[in-house]
Amino acid sequence: MVGRAAAPAAGTVLNALANGYGSAFAIEDAYTEATVELDDTGAITAKIAGKPDGDTRLVERCVESVIERVGDGEGGHVRTESEIPMASGLKSSSAAANATVLATLDALDVDLDREDACRIGVDAAREVGVTVTGAFDDASASMLGGVTVTDNTTDELLRREEPDWDVLVYTPDEQGFSADADVSRCERIAPMADVVYDLAMDGAYLDAMCVNGFAFCAALDHSPEPLVEALPDAAASLSGTGPSYTAVGDRETLEELAAIWSQREGHTWLTTTQRTGATRR
Repeated sequence: MVGRAAAPAAGTVLNALANGYGSAFAIEDAYTEATVELDDTGAITAKIAGKPDGDTRLVERCVESVIERVGDGEGGHVRTESEIPMASGLKSSSAAANATVLATLDALDVDLDREDACRIGVDAAREVGVTVTGAFDDASASMLGGVTVTDNTTDELLRREEPDWDVLVYTPDEQGFSADADVSRCERIAPMADVVYDLAMDGAYLDAMCVNGFAFCAALDHSPEPLVEALPDAAASLSGTGPSYTAVGDRETLEELAAIWSQREGHTWLTTTQRTGATRR
């Protein structure tokens, strides 16, 4: 009973920490893969490739949750391997949860609606404390592909589209854990987040990204310089609680912006949106 699945990274349109509404888009060229081997031991173990001391509570809980819902008391082992930098704002936890849930379903040879499968991972993330909001926005984008708008207080999918965007990503060398974000400061910019939400629901995602970026850079004490450098020809935002930034625009503009962003320490890469989401392998 072996199952495999992969889920993509994602970038932010609206951070849900301020008002409970979120929006995110899936990104190509960075995936987390999970392999789940089930047995009759009843115990779940896990390993993160390249990180022998990595926190495996989330993926273990994902396997347990799937078994509780559609299994028969199985145990087993889950191994994840990721191209998504951890604690970077690119939704590594959501991708790991999605991949693990789908891989467990694959091992059990069970089909489940992908929105429901996504909610299993979201609930697991809440239970182990790796997210403040539950991150249904991030998880839905990674699981379903495209861009999503969600109500993270009810785990409701409000809008989804499949745009074909060129995307530039800049990831500094430092890490930033979303569970450590100053929620009270984010809640103070709720009026700005309400503006971003209205823009996203109207399909004005790039305008929404710009407003979100400046608001959350201020609230979370990140530099707005990468956002200013992207204007006026591209839209850019802080991704999640940082430290990564993402920009959307035409490819020539993003190539010019990449030359600027790459002068900073860290990693800059040019990619596209991912429109199909997580898949069994």
